[in-house]
Amino acid sequence: MSLTESTKDTSISIGLKGRDLLELDDYTTEEIQYLIDLAIEIKAKQKNGEVYQPLKGKTIGLIFEKSSTRTRVSFEVGMFQLGGHALFLSKNDIQLGRGETIADTAGVMSRYLDGIMIRTFGHDKVVDLAKYASIPVINGLSDLAHPCQVLADYQTIYEHKGVLKGLKLAYVSDGNNMAHSLMIGGAKLGVHVSVASPEGYEPDPQVVASAQEIAKSTGAIIEVVRDPKDAVKDADVIYSDVWASMGFEEEQKAREIAFASYQVDEALAAHAKPDYLFMHCLPAHRGEEVSEGVIDGKHSVIFDQAENRLHAQKALMAALMG
Repeated sequence: MSLTESTKDTSISIGLKGRDLLELDDYTTEEIQYLIDLAIEIKAKQKNGEVYQPLKGKTIGLIFEKSSTRTRVSFEVGMFQLGGHALFLSKNDIQLGRGETIADTAGVMSRYLDGIMIRTFGHDKVVDLAKYASIPVINGLSDLAHPCQVLADYQTIYEHKGVLKGLKLAYVSDGNNMAHSLMIGGAKLGVHVSVASPEGYEPDPQVVASAQEIAKSTGAIIEVVRDPKDAVKDADVIYSDVWASMGFEEEQKAREIAFASYQVDEALAAHAKPDYLFMHCLPAHRGEEVSEGVIDGKHSVIFDQAENRLHAQKALMAALMG
């Protein structure tokens, strides 16, 4: 499907309006591709200085129980550029952090807002918020999934490679929410995803099984391996993440030992294709999960990724709330 065909598919556009985004397995391959194409189209409008404000007069509430640089800035700036207003709500700003039920919070916010983004710990809170809200709920990150980041990631790969289906992405790090969403997204888009994690830090087996089931219809290969070299072999993309995500800081020393042989450095990257892309969702710890030579080298597209959080989320908000 071409960019023009995808973004003009009104049936997909209508089908997305009013929906939630909890994880990418909620969406079809065509819907995910539509969002990527729309993000690229919206990005081009901004680069050309074209005003695009489909959400003029609308408001989104941004609930943050986990702090963030990219998520907060990209959602606030994105909503402003779309003509609307974003309201930042920390856990200390709302009664949800003081014992009010999710059902009551969702009911009240649905009367005030046009959409909700939540960045939190337990995925069950995202699910419950969507259950009780009558407006779109977007998962800005939970311990289980990070679909907004992965939409931007696959947009970035698509822009650089011109194709997604048939590519190989090697993820070398903790089998966390990033690994989960990359596998689900890859399975939906036909991207082979090979995850390398040490024993005890593998992705959730249920998520792996779900991604492998989805992959049957797209031809993608989803696998979990132990040796990083096996994952990186002939990869088009190498992806790394911090070894100790937010909430696991007390495990830092133990994880440094467990992940010692999982650093993405020049020697490991040599097993990938010569034109590989290096990706990282940031923040990064140079000299830990990735060497300075790789993350700051010619293959790195980390700032393209970071920028595309803005465009991918603008596409998502426009599609769900427009």
